[in-house]
Amino acid sequence: MTHSATTPHPDFPLSRSLLEKSERHIAGGVVSLNRKTDPPIAFVKGQGSRLTDADGNVYIDYHGAFAPMLLGHNHPEISAAVQQCLQDGWSLTGSGPTPWEQQFAELFCESVPTVERIQVFNTGSEATANAIRFSRAVTGRDDIITTLGGYNGWHDEVGRAVMPSLDEIGPRRSADEYPLIPISAGIPKTTQQRIHTVNFNDLESVEAVMKSHNIACVITEPVLQNIGVVPPTEGYLSGLKSLCEQYGALLVLDEVKTGFRTALGGYQSIAGVTADLSVYGKAAANGYPLAVLGGRADVMERVQDPDPSQRVLVAGTYNGHPIPTSAAIATLKILGRDKGAVYRELESRTDRLLSGIEAIVAEFGLTATLSRNASAFCLYFMDHIPHDWHDILEHHDFEFDKRYRRALIDRGIYHFPLACKQGSVSAAHSDDDIDETLEKTRDALRCIS
Repeated sequence: MTHSATTPHPDFPLSRSLLEKSERHIAGGVVSLNRKTDPPIAFVKGQGSRLTDADGNVYIDYHGAFAPMLLGHNHPEISAAVQQCLQDGWSLTGSGPTPWEQQFAELFCESVPTVERIQVFNTGSEATANAIRFSRAVTGRDDIITTLGGYNGWHDEVGRAVMPSLDEIGPRRSADEYPLIPISAGIPKTTQQRIHTVNFNDLESVEAVMKSHNIACVITEPVLQNIGVVPPTEGYLSGLKSLCEQYGALLVLDEVKTGFRTALGGYQSIAGVTADLSVYGKAAANGYPLAVLGGRADVMERVQDPDPSQRVLVAGTYNGHPIPTSAAIATLKILGRDKGAVYRELESRTDRLLSGIEAIVAEFGLTATLSRNASAFCLYFMDHIPHDWHDILEHHDFEFDKRYRRALIDRGIYHFPLACKQGSVSAAHSDDDIDETLEKTRDALRCIS
């Protein structure tokens, strides 16, 4: 029987103490600055749909560590696969393939028919960096197109702000790109000049940039899931593919978030569009550090081009490490079992949660819209599903969103405490979890409305 989420102490004293101790030796206090939040809750345990923080508070988790926990925390079959790998005496030999990477690659390509060859990395950022490298090698070009409001990693080549302010980027305009706002100091100006950022769902601007610059690739999430859930308009993804073919660029779809959360075959399997290169991560190993770059065989096989000047290097001591790879094998087997039964269960649970939230929002007469991609969702406090980042900036009530998320956290329902961040339902969420979430959502809105 599942215990109810607790009502957390508003000051989170032990979490704050842990952060203070970390700041003595870790620059910034956390090893990924994206995890530095207000309130600074430190989680120490995850099990199923629940998280426990340093103060002993228990939460129903809809953050899912930025969404990879598709099957829930500490899934027993995945943990057993990792333990078996340890018992089998896994070895990082640094020579030749391992049986784990071979088995994973075969299973991955069977699961995702839109890719012909893959390479395995540790993080999505490594995979997108290599996607850009392959694109440049194939096309002989340097410039790339990225999407405003999208996130494709932290490296220099895609290092632009995900959620810039309207003052920084200016009003919406068509057939044009927006000023690049670097995500970090230390990105060379010469690198910034090769990045061209346009709005999502804006084919006119993509073509305008392609006419003005020699573009190696367009890299975008097929659904923007780092600013909530912003879906592509009809014809947008196929339009991108056509423009890339027309102007000699490669289409790179970043499915790190949409990949296995949307469907076993990724978002492309339901969109009817096949990218030249695709990037997967997060849910591919249910939270273990693993990412995949996959695509056309002729592009991926550039790793062994007989001409050294045309050969693309892929390297990494820990690429395909047996521990996360064994977790990924177990994950894909679970996802593919019984013709994708887990997806049908996720669909049903997500339906139940979101229909309940919609009814509660209507009770309070709030202007709000739920946007959804499979088991990923976002409640926007605006009257329509957003079209792009400008649409969100102009219509979403950011301040109310922030209060809403904090009110839920105070009641033991964890969403990341930053406006417009995706929520995620996992296969571990139960009917009782959904009932409790809805009850506490009603109470939170009663308090802040």
